[in-house]
Amino acid sequence: MAISPKDFERVARDLPIGRDPASVRRRIVAVEALLERAFAVPGTSRRIGLDAILGLVPVIGDLIAAALGAWMIWEARNLGMSKFHIARMTGNIAFDTVVGAVPLLGDAFDVLFRSNTRNVRIVKRWLDKHHPEAPTIEGEVLERREV
Repeated sequence: MAISPKDFERVARDLPIGRDPASVRRRIVAVEALLERAFAVPGTSRRIGLDAILGLVPVIGDLIAAALGAWMIWEARNLGMSKFHIARMTGNIAFDTVVGAVPLLGDAFDVLFRSNTRNVRIVKRWLDKHHPEAPTIEGEVLERREV
């Protein structure tokens, strides 16, 4: 089935493939949703993501989840975020990876400690401060806390 040029243009326009802050925001929010809350746990209202599922595979799963989290850090670095913010994000991923590697305890920890959600929150706050013109994602709830 062929796609019409009009449909192709619409899809291509909506893909977040640019380097602008709005595109980066859309990409990291999408990856965070996949890693932290993509699937519902049957019988509960709790959601888990690939991070928790990959954590069930000893060592390799935790390393793959860490690599996906590191991609978000790379995106943040490309935005020009400070070394302090990058260090905080790296610490979140490192802590999640180290504790997540512990059998059984680490699997429960992966469900409770959402390092990617914490990192997205850091990026959103930075973008809101340094790029307020970057539109937010439709339906996205921005978390504001007084410091």
